[in-house]
Amino acid sequence: MTGTAKIRTLIVDDETPARRRIRRLLAAESDMEVVGECGDPRKAVEFIQQRNPDLVFLDVQMPGLDGFGVLESLPPKNVPEVIFVTALDQYALRAFEVRALDYLLKPFDRARFRQALDRARTQIRQQGGHTLDPRLSQLLETLGSKPKQADRVIIKSAGRIVLLRTDEIDWVEAADNYVRVHVGTESHLLRETLGALELRLNPAQFMRIHRSTLVNIDRMKELQPWFHGDYIVILQDGSRLNLSRTYRDRVIGLLGEIF
Repeated sequence: MTGTAKIRTLIVDDETPARRRIRRLLAAESDMEVVGECGDPRKAVEFIQQRNPDLVFLDVQMPGLDGFGVLESLPPKNVPEVIFVTALDQYALRAFEVRALDYLLKPFDRARFRQALDRARTQIRQQGGHTLDPRLSQLLETLGSKPKQADRVIIKSAGRIVLLRTDEIDWVEAADNYVRVHVGTESHLLRETLGALELRLNPAQFMRIHRSTLVNIDRMKELQPWFHGDYIVILQDGSRLNLSRTYRDRVIGLLGEIF
């Protein structure tokens, strides 16, 4: 990239509102050109190989292939500069801050977004080409591996510390910067994002059925078709949860493999 050429940018996130917000923020930047959006990480790999964007806003956690997998699927000559968009915990965020080009922690404000863009501008205009930054390579090596799966969840509430075995959990729902963990007739509030908790849970036991819902597969009893391609998931205790179209095919496919 030379002179005052625009920075060709791709947005990769499986959540439409997240892509829309990044596009809206980029529209205020005269040197940014959005060349595409991808909600499917595998299509993002194809797009990057074919179009060679300068910069990619890349969600870390997506169904099927995560952000690390997207980068690992690319030949070195096709790896663009990356701003990760993530809901990882604080330890991982510090690692991003030291070694990656930048990250944006959801939810982020306009000032933080512009700070990330300034870093991207500097890096792209200095390098002038698609080479894998050594810091990003180190980041992939450090964080690309899956974290150790938890067999216990620690809940601190009202002076108590509750130790929950993960196989006791029925389902989990997002609640702003917390998650509500449902266990039988009780629920517990945990200060952690849904994405961070999902990374610590066994993917063979817990399944994302909605952007805000995780379910213990062993608690699922029935799927019922609902409106507009959605389904209702009925648990063994009678709880009724929404299975969104975004996760429908993956959930049904995985259930077919398990059962």
